[in-house]
Amino acid sequence: MAVQDVVFGFGALTDIGSTAELLRTTQQADRDGLDIFSFSDHPYVGDRVDAYAAIGFVLGGTRQIAGLANVTNIPSRPAALLARSVTSLSALSGGRVVLGAGAGGLWDRISDLGVARLTPAEAVEAFEEAIVVVRALSGGGPPVTHEGRHYRVRQIEPAPVPAPPVWTGSVGPRSLAATGRVADGWIPGHASDWLSDRFRQSRPVIDAAAIAAGRDPAAIRTVYNLPGRITDQPLRATRDDAGRWAGGSPDQWIEELTGAVLEHGATGFILFAPTGGAPDATSIARWAQEIAPAVREATAKNRG
Repeated sequence: MAVQDVVFGFGALTDIGSTAELLRTTQQADRDGLDIFSFSDHPYVGDRVDAYAAIGFVLGGTRQIAGLANVTNIPSRPAALLARSVTSLSALSGGRVVLGAGAGGLWDRISDLGVARLTPAEAVEAFEEAIVVVRALSGGGPPVTHEGRHYRVRQIEPAPVPAPPVWTGSVGPRSLAATGRVADGWIPGHASDWLSDRFRQSRPVIDAAAIAAGRDPAAIRTVYNLPGRITDQPLRATRDDAGRWAGGSPDQWIEELTGAVLEHGATGFILFAPTGGAPDATSIARWAQEIAPAVREATAKNRG
């Protein structure tokens, strides 16, 4: 089976007091050849910088690495303005941005921002419609008018740069189907991996929706948020009692991730600390310098 290029990234914190460390870490990851850094997007948390401000800040200090809001809190960002943000970042950085998209989960906090509360079904409708609007306002062409249920745009000129790739954090069947119809990638929720029931039950929903929309399911990435330890010595067990990946030595990571790509169709991995936070600098360095190159090499011959 041919596979897409496999992307490797890491999750970073955006605490206001850690911005200097954030830039140092991402610059080193950039030099080491990682593909992407990711920030969470929780605009109701006061001690974090805005995800898109942070992405722009880091992109301005790096050369190759791309930025991702993992995932964008779509309800708090009007679709037309989100389109301007991501296309502007793309133009300024030479295309180094991915649009992470989520329908919104913490609605008590989202509504505290003054955003009208939506039902789960409405939130998914708005999420899919927002992606459609972002694409419409990208790539040049005549002025766009969109009269949707949740977003309205009248005679707005699209940006003359392509829309960035869209990766969703879809969980439920409606949002998974939307991913199949309009997105370029999927980040399974709750740090689920390729052996999880969530992946096995969810990915077929995406694929079926893609086929129904006339799209190739293989073109839709699966990119995993992957917490785990990178240890000096091999671990006796690389998965916990619940079957979740826990980590191991670089060789154990390489074997596991190579199998994930070749046997389960994985096309990306974003490293997090075992607790779900940002990994330490040593782990990021080993991830970039040892694990990622070895998995790329092991899977390259299967890429078509």
